[in-house]
Amino acid sequence: MSNELELTILLPCLNEAETIERCVRKARDFLSNHGVAGEVLVADNGSTDGSQALAIAAGARVESIAERGYGGALRGGIAAARSRFVVMGDADDSYDFSSLQGILEALRDGADLVMGNRFKGGIQPGAMPLLHRYLGNPVLSFLGRLFYRVPIGDFHCGLRGFRRESIRSLGLSTPGMEFASEMVVKSALNRLRIAEVPVTLSPDGRSRPPHLRTWRDGWRHLRFLLLYSPRWLFLIPGLLLAVAGMLGMAAIAFHSVAIGNLGLDIHTLSYAGAAITLGVQMVVFAILTKLMGVRNGWLPISPLQQRWLSRLTLERCLIASALLFATGIMLSLHAVSLWAATDFGPLAPRETMRWVIPSVTMMAVAGEVGLAAFFLEALRLPSERREERV
Repeated sequence: MSNELELTILLPCLNEAETIERCVRKARDFLSNHGVAGEVLVADNGSTDGSQALAIAAGARVESIAERGYGGALRGGIAAARSRFVVMGDADDSYDFSSLQGILEALRDGADLVMGNRFKGGIQPGAMPLLHRYLGNPVLSFLGRLFYRVPIGDFHCGLRGFRRESIRSLGLSTPGMEFASEMVVKSALNRLRIAEVPVTLSPDGRSRPPHLRTWRDGWRHLRFLLLYSPRWLFLIPGLLLAVAGMLGMAAIAFHSVAIGNLGLDIHTLSYAGAAITLGVQMVVFAILTKLMGVRNGWLPISPLQQRWLSRLTLERCLIASALLFATGIMLSLHAVSLWAATDFGPLAPRETMRWVIPSVTMMAVAGEVGLAAFFLEALRLPSERREERV
């Protein structure tokens, strides 16, 4: 059957009785008018308003999807599709299913994923809330382009097409609205060919509020973008923080620094030490998260990253940790010698803290590196097979 049909037009549905018939008819008109061998599939997520019967009457095939949520409905629909290509879109009549030529042509030209762009195609008045149009979608789309280097202007467009087997191979798993981000992110990480075409957005035809919840679903999208990019969540901020701390510590280590009327002294030095410690910890988290993601199959790894990780052996990390700790101890002993020079009397903080703060920072970083080395080695242990358990 999969060899006979070219296109499945997939509509996730949860109580869309007001609009489902129009969407199905427009989709069927597209298939008929353009001579496309295809089907209209409604992935019903437990509708109680008779949407299923209306969809069948309009000419759709209906599959009941037990797993609740936008992502669950779409995953079930993709699995049930009988075609090579799938075009998915909301069943609220906000997308024009009678005009899918651009998406289908891009798929025929070899794209694995074709995203619609509502900002290029046109957004009718009242079709998108102002908060989504001018803040939420532009910000999240910018972060998506920055984190994953994918040239998509509308990261969360609900109308998109894809090569069914390519998307199924990604192992998409999120149940909610963040499924839209997961599809694009994993396509980019797995080097699938992504294209973009203009589409239009109209006000939806329902009298009830949409299922989308602005702040809850916006946060779920942002959380997903961050978690799948340890480079931007941990590595880059950590490197910037650690370098800033080291530069600050180097500048203040031997004498105070005056910037106009502002004097930077040992108090600033302590903040620099904290920045170094936190920055190194974030870099460590980036490495551990990357390896954990690779191990569990939700992050790919490049040959360059593989080489770098292979060099971070337990022994090398422990040697680096020991050297840092020893240097910290030496600085501490120098601070003690300064104290001894005063017969262990009252300390001169401006002098001794310039040695104490760097020494404490080095010892703390040494501890982080040493402990992380063992955790990294634990992540490299072969996974226990279920059938071998006693």
